[in-house]
Amino acid sequence: MINWFPGHMNKTLKQMQADSRLCDCFVYILDARCPKSCINPEFVKIIKDKPIIYVLNKADLVANADIERFKQHFISQGSECVSLNATVSGNAKIIINAIKKVFKTKLEQNKARGVNFITRAMVLGVPNSGKSTIVNNLCGQGRAVTGNKAGVTRSKQWIKVDANIEFMDTPGVLLPNFDDENYAYNLAFVGSVRDDVLNIVDVASKLIGRLMQIDTNILQTKYGVDVSNYTHDVELMERVGKKRGCMIKGGEIDLERTAKILLTDFRAGKLGKICLE
Repeated sequence: MINWFPGHMNKTLKQMQADSRLCDCFVYILDARCPKSCINPEFVKIIKDKPIIYVLNKADLVANADIERFKQHFISQGSECVSLNATVSGNAKIIINAIKKVFKTKLEQNKARGVNFITRAMVLGVPNSGKSTIVNNLCGQGRAVTGNKAGVTRSKQWIKVDANIEFMDTPGVLLPNFDDENYAYNLAFVGSVRDDVLNIVDVASKLIGRLMQIDTNILQTKYGVDVSNYTHDVELMERVGKKRGCMIKGGEIDLERTAKILLTDFRAGKLGKICLE
């Protein structure tokens, strides 16, 4: 079972709970490939009854029908939900519009009274969901630290993204314990759990099994492998490794190198638009 909850995440949760009293709403970043897996029950203590704007990030990696399905799910719960690809300049402005929609009445009332109401939003999410990329997109100054791996953002940051909106970027936090193994593997597939704490051959073989459940043509289309008559997922990984020339001395398949190729291709969207849930 995958389990990665370093000490700084527990400390972060406590700090976020303390800081939440300063916030008017929460911008909850979810990886569009596995939104349910990105929901952290620990955040309930932080959010309480304040408004949530759900953001389905990396929407370019998922089919539009799946995006709309999850949008309707969160909207039916009474929250705002938007989708975007945070790596495209200016895309994240849709979040500002969603916040202004949530606080429309309050903003109008304060404007009529001549009061400048500053909306403060805390950005929540699991590691590598794109929180800091979104903040950078909004402020256009690269003020939030980002990286293409889990656990880059470590400190609290307040960032002004609009004349009336400030964001608090926060480090990504995982669940202390995963009750659902599928959720744990989904987060490993998308890179929310650090690869260096995982058995990546195991993770990649699980990914192969999941892809075969979703569409048996995915691996055949990308790698040209025969996906028939195999007995286990590692055998299919070996076929991919052979096609990609991942060989080691003695003619054996380099499974670790093959696993890295599979995970890298999936995360980059090279296997197609895939929703894991």
